[in-house]
Amino acid sequence: MAVVKKDIRALSKEQLRNFFTDNGDKAFRGNQVYEWLWQKSAHSFDVMTNLSKETRQMLEANFVINHTLVDQMQRSSDGTIKNAVKLHDGLIVESVLIPTKTRTTACVSSQVGCSLDCKFCATARLKRMRNLNPDEIYDQVVAIDEQSKLYHGKPLSNIVFMGMGEPLMNYNNVIKSIEKITSPEGLGMSPRRITVSTSGVPKMIKKMADDEVKFNLAVSLHSAIDEVRTSIMPFNSTFPLKDLREALAYWYSKTKNRITYEYVVWKGINDTQEAVNALVKFCKFAPSKVNLIEYNPIDDGDFQQANDDAIQMYIQTLERNGITVTVRRSRGKDIDAACGQLANKS
Repeated sequence: MAVVKKDIRALSKEQLRNFFTDNGDKAFRGNQVYEWLWQKSAHSFDVMTNLSKETRQMLEANFVINHTLVDQMQRSSDGTIKNAVKLHDGLIVESVLIPTKTRTTACVSSQVGCSLDCKFCATARLKRMRNLNPDEIYDQVVAIDEQSKLYHGKPLSNIVFMGMGEPLMNYNNVIKSIEKITSPEGLGMSPRRITVSTSGVPKMIKKMADDEVKFNLAVSLHSAIDEVRTSIMPFNSTFPLKDLREALAYWYSKTKNRITYEYVVWKGINDTQEAVNALVKFCKFAPSKVNLIEYNPIDDGDFQQANDDAIQMYIQTLERNGITVTVRRSRGKDIDAACGQLANKS
């Protein structure tokens, strides 16, 4: 019977050290392998040139490196890059590099498909096939960092968990991936440059606060009126706005970090003064910022971008109430890489 080899990146540094001592070698070999896996993102044991051939063969006999592969890359006219990332089991997720004059941002996926059922999002139609492992999330960041250097002449500066999937439904693996991304033994990025975007899972928002995470939180809100939100994000009936608001108040009391709300304004859905007033009221309990996001159609036409008058009404009402607001123009629309479009065509 064939031996099922273990994914070596599922091992901690301590477990790697123990593997070597158990096999009659020195513990520091584990440190060397760990560095190859995480700092140098090695995809095979052959490249680990400071290990003897025998040691590499021993690793090969016991382990695999389930690395990902950028299967297809599309470049937008505005510099945005979308990757179709092939996982070791043949499944595909998408990640995006979003450039601006001052920075490059990686938009990464946390699940194959999605656990939730937002009607305006292409990914939600796939349903969740599985969670991504920490190393599969990490690999997306490494690939985009390389593309950022190659095509934009600078290393990756920011990461947003806004790709496929609901990050808080894959909490442990997302947290482990961020630990690796921020560790000096990994990519050494500051957690302040990382934002985790959730559709709003109250219990997990409280857990993040209790875990004293250092990254930023964004909430995909889109309506502060329960009936409206449930009509476009049906899971809202399970996690209603009062529970979300209570969890966010808890988050703020623990972290003192401003909350960002992601918000799309659609024609005939949330483009009224009543909708803006509800949003203002919802924002008032803690310092917050609202990103008004341009909507990107996903073919069926049920959702249409609101007209400019409605956007101006939002901006003026929010600003009048002392709430910071920015309008985010979508990038990468010509390659279906914009917000809500991932998995639209693949």
